[in-house]
Amino acid sequence: MEGGINPEAADATAFRECFSLAWTNPYILRLAFSAGIGGLLFGYDTGVISGALLYIRDDFKSVDRETVLQESIVSMAVAGAIIGAAMGGWMNDRFGRRSTILVADVLFFIGAVIMASAPNPALLIIGRVFVGLGVGMASMTAPLYISEASPAKIRGALVSTNGFLITGGQFLSYLINLAFTKAPGTWRWMLGVAGIPALLQFILMLLLPESPRWLFRKGREEEAEAILRKIYPTNEVDREIRDLKESVESEIQETGSSEKINIMKLLKTKTVRRGLVAGVGLQVFQQFVGINTVMYYSPTIVQLAGFASNRTALLLSLVTAGLNALGSIVSIYFIDRTGRKKLLVISLFGVIISLGLLSAVFHETSSHSPLVNQAATSQFANYTCPDYGLATNAASWDCMKCLKASSPDCGFCASPADKMSPGACLISNDTVKDTCHAEDRLWYTRGCPSKYGWLALIGLALYIIFFSPGMGTVPWIVNSEIYPLRFRGVCGGMAATANWISNLIVAQSFLSLTQAIGTSWTFLIFGVISVVALIFVLIYVPETKGLPIEEVEKMLEHRALQFKFWEKSSSTSGKDQAV
Repeated sequence: MEGGINPEAADATAFRECFSLAWTNPYILRLAFSAGIGGLLFGYDTGVISGALLYIRDDFKSVDRETVLQESIVSMAVAGAIIGAAMGGWMNDRFGRRSTILVADVLFFIGAVIMASAPNPALLIIGRVFVGLGVGMASMTAPLYISEASPAKIRGALVSTNGFLITGGQFLSYLINLAFTKAPGTWRWMLGVAGIPALLQFILMLLLPESPRWLFRKGREEEAEAILRKIYPTNEVDREIRDLKESVESEIQETGSSEKINIMKLLKTKTVRRGLVAGVGLQVFQQFVGINTVMYYSPTIVQLAGFASNRTALLLSLVTAGLNALGSIVSIYFIDRTGRKKLLVISLFGVIISLGLLSAVFHETSSHSPLVNQAATSQFANYTCPDYGLATNAASWDCMKCLKASSPDCGFCASPADKMSPGACLISNDTVKDTCHAEDRLWYTRGCPSKYGWLALIGLALYIIFFSPGMGTVPWIVNSEIYPLRFRGVCGGMAATANWISNLIVAQSFLSLTQAIGTSWTFLIFGVISVVALIFVLIYVPETKGLPIEEVEKMLEHRALQFKFWEKSSSTSGKDQAV
């Protein structure tokens, strides 16, 4: 309980205690990192498709021509994850956390094999759905398992290891992407390697026990107590067992059963409803502030900023992935010192500023792209873009207008002397691309040359630096600890499903939005949503730092709005909690 822990002492020692466990009680870290491989799978899939998509477009011309097909390859995994998260919530309560993770690993492995051997886009999409099912289950189960197997004082830090492994998986995916850029089958290796961590986690989880809290709810008290005695110090374990027993008995007394879950009763229960508003809201806003546009389409965004080469785009995207992983390490350090809510607020302030910068940079990029020159284009007379050749106002054409031509698609061959000088507007195909490169010119099809490209990279880096420690990890931590034990699997599944639905909407619409209204306006929309998210956090999200899981329900029952999130609560017991 909050009153039982000195906040100053907890803040000063939580991070140190977490890492001292490596020596004093490695069993806890073994549980956390084994389950956290689910986060690695989540992160790897998010990151690997961004690089693989560049080469899938080269292999399958239909994918290169149709934006909708590109978005489908990305978003069908998200669609699978929606179903996986919804199924995962039910499976967690019915069969247990460990069993759900094992099923997720099998699905992910099957998906990786199908993707690596796909002879056409259709089968590739089927493989993406299988991977999505596994990722959806793992994304909500891994933090739940870690949370239920962690002492309260370091729970935030340990659940943050799941966030670190998500971002670590993204960073690893970019390294894998770079490693296979010159290998035959490029994208097949990139996607197929994903089966290895799934197989590793399957083996590790077979050697680990079920969540002690789930076992307790199922009446398997002896098994649960044996595991808790491995997790908690001797002087704390009896109190933890007693609190857990009281929590389960209270639920049974209230409902008459510890098995049946009535969804309507769930929504009518004040503590659950308040928890769902905060938990689901955070998961939705995590996606709508635009993070997965950066992770799914990072190389594409770099190309939109004016960097033409696929390899250069991947290399620069590796920087953003590395910063994302670094931000997760920062979260592990601060989550139990600063608190969940303060970290969210700081994160969103930075995200808003970063998105404003990105919007301004892309506005300047699109409004100051190099002109198309008639003389330069005539050097490639057989390949002149038809729309440009027929235009009555050809003198006003610039690179952006050239790239928007669609009958057929056209590209911009930059001037060899200076990429910002007038260039040629030509038909977009491999022959023309090679001809342009043969004259030491850069070939652009997804973005135009820009002197502001490096500012866009700075904006992306700032976005990741601010997003990762707060909005990147905190929503998963809050959702792993905010719900009553009886409803934790179902509520966590609902929140994860909301996350993946939001993810799908963003992933499926981003490229279409950039084509319809421009990259600048797209990032501006994300910025406005981030402002709304900040207001939501200030009003609806409670602080759960340092509270044992059984005490969080009491806190929600008596919580009052506290806009001055930077001030510590004056309450000294679980009966007098504030947000």
